[in-house]
Amino acid sequence: MDLGSNFATKLEPFLLIAKSVKGAAAAKLIQDATAAPGVFVFSELLELPNIQELGKNEQSVKHLSLLQLFSYKTYQDYLREYEVTLSPRTFLISVEHKDTLPPLNEAQITKLKHLSLVTLAADRRILPYSELFKLLDMPNVRELEDLIIDAIYLDILRGKLDQKEGQLEVEYTMGRDLEPGKLESILSALKNWSSTTASVLATLDEKINDIAKEASYNKSRHAEYENQLQANLKDILDRKEKQNMVNRRTALGDRDNVPMDIDEPPLELAKGKNRKAPQEVNPKIRKRNKF
Repeated sequence: MDLGSNFATKLEPFLLIAKSVKGAAAAKLIQDATAAPGVFVFSELLELPNIQELGKNEQSVKHLSLLQLFSYKTYQDYLREYEVTLSPRTFLISVEHKDTLPPLNEAQITKLKHLSLVTLAADRRILPYSELFKLLDMPNVRELEDLIIDAIYLDILRGKLDQKEGQLEVEYTMGRDLEPGKLESILSALKNWSSTTASVLATLDEKINDIAKEASYNKSRHAEYENQLQANLKDILDRKEKQNMVNRRTALGDRDNVPMDIDEPPLELAKGKNRKAPQEVNPKIRKRNKF
């Protein structure tokens, strides 16, 4: 579910009541809507004729200014001078200080700080604590982080607290109401974004094509290298086998052609040539024993 998708539903009860109230009752409705939990968009309420009529009365115009503050202004706008532009049928009012607005209760101040955090997060992805202290008038890190965590639980922004670096890393934010006169700047920003995106996509397509060509070239080179390697290995093996066959033939030929010495006696005679011939038995002794 997208951030802020149920905020319009939260505003519906106030829209129904606003169609039938005027004057002080309409001013009281604005106070209730800006303090109500879960109500963070106010453009539909601001556009109702009964609410716009508050700008025609000096006593009630400050409540219309209050609704405009919560629609598209920030906490810093609440603290300093700013201008409030009403519909073309009304007039321009200069609000010089927060004291000229209806007093805000604690719930309204907290909500305004949450909305201001959304505006800041929409412009920058990294929000240092040092800047948030000043812009949101927060006294210490503990209260600032509690405010950010509450905003995340309220589903008006998504991000991560980096306590080591002392900053908020923004992932996504809800959209706030569009301030009158800002439509052209939004359209211009969208056109620039579209042009930049198209340029980036074209560059990415070109890089992808280059990578695909390089991969195809490397693949063909690798196949060529493998084929050459296998051919070289086969050639080496063939040469080695031929050399082995030559060596075996040479060895066999040398053994068959070994010359034989004719004066060398046979092996059996050679073994016994150093032996003495058996001595003949003394014939005399043999005769002596003969009877």
